[in-house]
Amino acid sequence: MDLTPYVDNLRRELAVAADAGGDEARALAERLTAPLESAARLTLLNALSAAMGEVTRELAPGSVDVRLRGIDPEFVVTQPPAPEPLQEAGEPVAAATTPVPPLSPADTDDGAMARINFRLPAHLKSRAEGAAAAEGLSVNAWLVRAVSLALDGAGNTGPAARSTTPGGRGFTGWVR
Repeated sequence: MDLTPYVDNLRRELAVAADAGGDEARALAERLTAPLESAARLTLLNALSAAMGEVTRELAPGSVDVRLRGIDPEFVVTQPPAPEPLQEAGEPVAAATTPVPPLSPADTDDGAMARINFRLPAHLKSRAEGAAAAEGLSVNAWLVRAVSLALDGAGNTGPAARSTTPGGRGFTGWVR
């Protein structure tokens, strides 16, 4: 993207504003326009980066990045992964999965949200994306459910049990 027309427009607008102030203001504006060009370009780059950050949040899991080549930015669009094709009748099912219960009303959006940055190895990220897509969920919704199930104890639904039999042998584990 060529930023020159935008910087030139800013220069013209500054000259028009300086004309209203007389000869001294016009001379000052002419001296300031050259040093302000780099500041104007940097400000435009910051605005473009912020805008692409908002676009990326809307496109997730796709993204749009701003890269600087020379003095002009480029936009790099990363498409979200393509959904897996539906299976036709008679095709074998890849793997049986156990159904996961939906989120309870207490786990859904109650208006109070917290944002965290979550770093995940690339191989786990792709597996999480695949699992979310297979269930028709966004990755965020899938992760919220996974965390909720882990904390609420889908596999650990009770306190740890410890017992000793009369023969002195014991066992430990989780009680459902």
